[in-house]
Amino acid sequence: MSVEAIRSLAEGTLMKFGADETNAKAVADVVTMAERDGCVSHGLFRLPGYVATLKSGKVNGKAKPTVTKLAGAVVQVNGHNSFAPTALEAGRPALIEAAKTCGIAVMPLIGVHHFAALWTELEPICEAGLAAFACTSYKPSVIPAGGKKALFGTNPIAFGWPRPGKSPMIFDMATAVMARGEVGLAARDGHTLPEGVGVDADGNPTTDPNEILKGALMTFGGYKGSSLSMMVELLAGAMVGESFSFEAAARDNNDGGPPQGGEFLMAIDPTLVRGNDGWNDHAEGFFDKIYEQDGTRLPGDRRISNRAKHDKEGVEVSQIILDKISAL
Repeated sequence: MSVEAIRSLAEGTLMKFGADETNAKAVADVVTMAERDGCVSHGLFRLPGYVATLKSGKVNGKAKPTVTKLAGAVVQVNGHNSFAPTALEAGRPALIEAAKTCGIAVMPLIGVHHFAALWTELEPICEAGLAAFACTSYKPSVIPAGGKKALFGTNPIAFGWPRPGKSPMIFDMATAVMARGEVGLAARDGHTLPEGVGVDADGNPTTDPNEILKGALMTFGGYKGSSLSMMVELLAGAMVGESFSFEAAARDNNDGGPPQGGEFLMAIDPTLVRGNDGWNDHAEGFFDKIYEQDGTRLPGDRRISNRAKHDKEGVEVSQIILDKISAL
């Protein structure tokens, strides 16, 4: 499929189920970016989940987020039960302006339903010349180190670094061993998973993705990943005035789509923090040292390569997921 055909399919499907043009376009854009850049677990694969929340009424497909400046460097966005991409588009310009004024700024998102990759959110911020950080929680699907019962979400974190004249460096990773979407893809396609990814409903280790979906994932790196996941719960929950993962689950209707929750974003202007004395050249020299070693790459290099290829040649899309969307 062409990139534009994917965008049209996603936007048209969302509008069919009650999203207005603004909300549908915001979500379709991130779905399209994910497909185009090879992040299929957050592309069209997620569309049935988005639709489920519109059908159940959990998400307001016509929501109009409000942006409030709580302080010089704090910009709050209330999505009013919107999808997160809609709220992000509403608040991002104010976050960028605040960071370029104060040197550092944060943007708490509340009242949103997050189902997308984080790197899509940071790229425009980095392209504005800022470093950026984001994290969000979900519903309990990951056990804390030493435990057997899910408490944390997959709790992804993302960090982006601006590279004027080049695509920014952005890493986006779950604090779980594997993103839940990847487990879902393995279950759909009938693949087993490596040992150490997750446990079944009784807390026993398993490589069966279907059993892991009934049970829980594990954090990467044992206690280290568990501590990072706890940090995400605090930043995207207590810090911004939103739910912890277990609280989000308690009030969710389990329609198959994302629960209401929060997100924490931060942007930093290196020009104001350091002064405009060559921070970019300094960073590029560091990246060059990484590239000097055979087999290395920067996070995001593969996405950028996929983007160039798929813009030209189109994207290979799963017939299974197209059939699911057609059945809607």
